Amino acid sequence: MPELPEVERATALIRSVACDHTEFAKELTGRSVVDAARYGKVFYIKLDGEGRAPVLHFGMTGMLQVKGQLPTYYRKTPKTASSDWPPRFMKAFILHLKNEATGGISELAFLDARRLGRIRLCASPLTEPPISTLGFDPILSMPVLTDFQTAVLRRSCPIKALLLDQSFSAGVGNWVADEILYHAGVHPERRCNTLAPFEVQKLHEQTQYVCKTAVAVNADDTKFPENWLFKHRWGKGKKKHTLLLPSGEPATIKWVTVGGRTSAYVAELQQVTGGINESEDPPSVNQSDSDSDLTPLEEEEEITIVAIKAKRTRKNVVTATPSKRVTKRSKFF
Repeated sequence: MPELPEVERATALIRSVACDHTEFAKELTGRSVVDAARYGKVFYIKLDGEGRAPVLHFGMTGMLQVKGQLPTYYRKTPKTASSDWPPRFMKAFILHLKNEATGGISELAFLDARRLGRIRLCASPLTEPPISTLGFDPILSMPVLTDFQTAVLRRSCPIKALLLDQSFSAGVGNWVADEILYHAGVHPERRCNTLAPFEVQKLHEQTQYVCKTAVAVNADDTKFPENWLFKHRWGKGKKKHTLLLPSGEPATIKWVTVGGRTSAYVAELQQVTGGINESEDPPSVNQSDSDSDLTPLEEEEEITIVAIKAKRTRKNVVTATPSKRVTKRSKFF
């Protein structure tokens, strides 16, 4: 096994290729922000001029906080949330943003309690890893049904595991995958190559529906439809839920581990058996099968990044994300 000399060699290699806080700040300083974009769970800031762009990932506990406001938590904001500045779990950097119309300056920090967030500097974000290694984005690049069906049916793994595979569907995580499967009426343990054509079609439709609906309300789960599994799945049965079946009877929510993740499903609607020999389309659990093109909420506030404070830590992880659409050229300096 590797011993002291080999481990020291490894640390030297990391130092030679890693981006530290000073390099990150230098790369951004003096350049204008053209836009901010996302692909899957990865996001990046488009900058003008020569140099690389920051490509970022939240990890498991990453979130944003604007000075004077509470952080943007994953689900609900806990009672212990604080607007203290700088934030307790600020592990990466603080962006100073200037509103060019008013001259006002805001500060935006990235928080990451577990330090699992990541950042890369890329010359061409869409054609370099990590984005170049990802599969389709359900909103930006959803494949047509025939291509989707081919990709699904050639696999033999559980469908939940496939949906979680970022090289297949970029951006689909645990609760999103469960929501898709619930609305499609497919059990998370069903093998991909046993799915009937109508089931694959429902998966194709619901992958878009769930993602577009969540984005359309700016990921505010209080605005998710009441018939969504998300509203009732938490607690693993320790909390009473009010989810109903299409018949009006109470639904039975169960949990199973698939692909290393806890999966919630409705026993009456998602059967582990079935597939290629099924001939009839089971009742839909989704009250709205509309395939309309829901778009994210957009904000037209003009913001300029005027400074950046990068934080150096022993476990230096730099990560952040844009929470608003940038509509005016902005500068780091």
